[in-house]
Amino acid sequence: MGGDETRWLEPDELETWLSYVAATTLLEGALDRQLQRDAGMPHAYYQILAMLSESPDRSLRMSELAAITQSSQSRLSHAVARLECKGWVRRKPCPEDRRSTFAQLTEEGFAALAAAAPGHVRTVRRHLFDRLTPEQVGQLREITRAVLSGLGVPGGDPRDVLPG
Repeated sequence: MGGDETRWLEPDELETWLSYVAATTLLEGALDRQLQRDAGMPHAYYQILAMLSESPDRSLRMSELAAITQSSQSRLSHAVARLECKGWVRRKPCPEDRRSTFAQLTEEGFAALAAAAPGHVRTVRRHLFDRLTPEQVGQLREITRAVLSGLGVPGGDPRDVLPG
């Protein structure tokens, strides 16, 4: 192991880490339950529809969509197949590269996203932003940008990861 000593978390770092993990896990669960209950879709499907809605022509290469949503190609392919069955997404071959396929949001998919968005935003507000002061919102933005930067996102700008 090269003699490197493990830098264990200090007590305040450990408490912060555990709070972060618990908060993000519970928030993701709350978002998923709300979307399942009110819109009949998991949060992962909502994210796919949202990412497509923000892209030019409401379409992305499947490989780009997998990267943006942090999904494996096979998991994304399964999700897109389910969304195709609902009529919310269609696959289109890429004219420049026959090995690539685009996922495109349909009008029905955009309507489903538009119908789901108000409840989703209410849930995000209730569980996150309504609990923070404007100063804390700014601090959270700076913290998440620092983390994104450490993960290789230039300047920590989420727009370099997400479309739109």
